[in-house]
Amino acid sequence: MSALTIAGIALTLIGIAGLTYCIVKAYQAKKLGLTGEELTKHLQGLVAVNLGAFFLSAIGLALVIFGILF
Repeated sequence: MSALTIAGIALTLIGIAGLTYCIVKAYQAKKLGLTGEELTKHLQGLVAVNLGAFFLSAIGLALVIFGILF
Protein backbone atom coordinates (compact mmCIF):
# COMPACT_ATOMS: atom_id res chain seq x y z
CA MET A 1 0.00 0.00 0.00
CA SER A 2 1.25 3.42 -0.81
CA ALA A 3 1.47 6.19 1.75
CA LEU A 4 -1.29 8.04 -0.09
CA THR A 5 -3.71 5.15 0.41
CA ILE A 6 -2.84 4.81 4.10
CA ALA A 7 -3.27 8.56 4.65
CA GLY A 8 -6.62 8.39 2.86
CA ILE A 9 -7.80 5.53 5.03
CA ALA A 10 -6.78 7.44 8.17
CA LEU A 11 -8.62 10.59 7.06
CA THR A 12 -11.70 8.61 6.14
CA LEU A 13 -11.78 6.89 9.53
CA ILE A 14 -11.39 10.22 11.34
CA GLY A 15 -14.25 11.63 9.26
CA ILE A 16 -16.46 8.64 10.01
CA ALA A 17 -15.69 9.04 13.72
CA GLY A 18 -16.75 12.69 13.48
CA LEU A 19 -19.99 11.77 11.72
CA THR A 20 -20.70 9.15 14.38
CA TYR A 21 -20.07 11.78 17.07
CA CYS A 22 -22.63 14.08 15.42
CA ILE A 23 -25.20 11.30 15.23
CA VAL A 24 -24.73 10.41 18.90
CA LYS A 25 -24.95 14.05 20.05
CA ALA A 26 -28.10 14.67 17.99
CA TYR A 27 -29.69 11.51 19.36
CA GLN A 28 -28.82 12.58 22.91
CA ALA A 29 -30.47 15.96 22.33
CA LYS A 30 -33.60 14.22 21.14
CA LYS A 31 -33.50 11.84 24.09
CA LEU A 32 -33.17 14.77 26.52
CA GLY A 33 -36.38 16.16 25.07
CA LEU A 34 -34.93 19.45 23.85
CA THR A 35 -37.40 21.44 21.81
CA GLY A 36 -37.59 24.69 19.93
CA GLU A 37 -34.79 27.15 20.45
CA GLU A 38 -32.77 24.84 22.72
CA LEU A 39 -32.73 22.09 20.10
CA THR A 40 -31.89 24.55 17.35
CA LYS A 41 -28.96 25.97 19.32
CA HIS A 42 -27.65 22.49 20.10
CA LEU A 43 -27.90 21.31 16.50
CA GLN A 44 -26.35 24.50 15.09
CA GLY A 45 -23.26 23.72 17.12
CA LEU A 46 -23.04 20.35 15.41
CA VAL A 47 -23.30 21.70 11.87
CA ALA A 48 -19.64 22.77 11.70
CA VAL A 49 -18.45 19.44 13.11
CA ASN A 50 -20.69 17.56 10.68
CA LEU A 51 -19.44 19.50 7.65
CA GLY A 52 -15.82 19.12 8.72
CA ALA A 53 -16.22 15.39 9.25
CA PHE A 54 -17.91 14.99 5.88
CA PHE A 55 -15.10 16.98 4.23
CA LEU A 56 -12.44 14.79 5.84
CA SER A 57 -14.24 11.64 4.73
CA ALA A 58 -14.55 12.88 1.16
CA ILE A 59 -10.90 13.97 0.97
CA GLY A 60 -9.83 10.66 2.51
CA LEU A 61 -11.79 8.65 -0.03
CA ALA A 62 -10.33 10.73 -2.85
CA LEU A 63 -6.82 10.02 -1.53
CA VAL A 64 -7.58 6.31 -1.42
CA ILE A 65 -8.71 6.38 -5.04
CA PHE A 66 -5.62 8.33 -6.11
CA GLY A 67 -3.42 5.94 -4.12
CA ILE A 68 -4.93 2.96 -5.87
CA LEU A 69 -4.77 4.49 -9.36
CA PHE A 70 -1.26 5.94 -9.15
